[in-house]
Amino acid sequence: MADRDPGVHLQHAFVRDGRLTALPRRRALLLMACGFLAERFEPDRLYDEHEVNAILADDAPDPATLRRLLVDHGFLGRKASVYWRERPVPSTGHDGV
Repeated sequence: MADRDPGVHLQHAFVRDGRLTALPRRRALLLMACGFLAERFEPDRLYDEHEVNAILADDAPDPATLRRLLVDHGFLGRKASVYWRERPVPSTGHDGV
């Protein structure tokens, strides 16, 4: 089990119908979940806070928690209330990219 690919495990255990169903506790999976969510944001585009919340709303009753998680782990940048995709997203085994 230790050799299981985190991206594949994320897709099987935490994603249903293209949406995150829960946040993983293990750091590797949590970072994969952040990458999965970050895929929804276009590179080189700025988003206001309402847009970010709307994009994340289907994945959590409180999208602000996901937004802060993405910022805290460096997947989204933030200045004032403007957000952008900060870094390349690691592969999650998701074919939709």
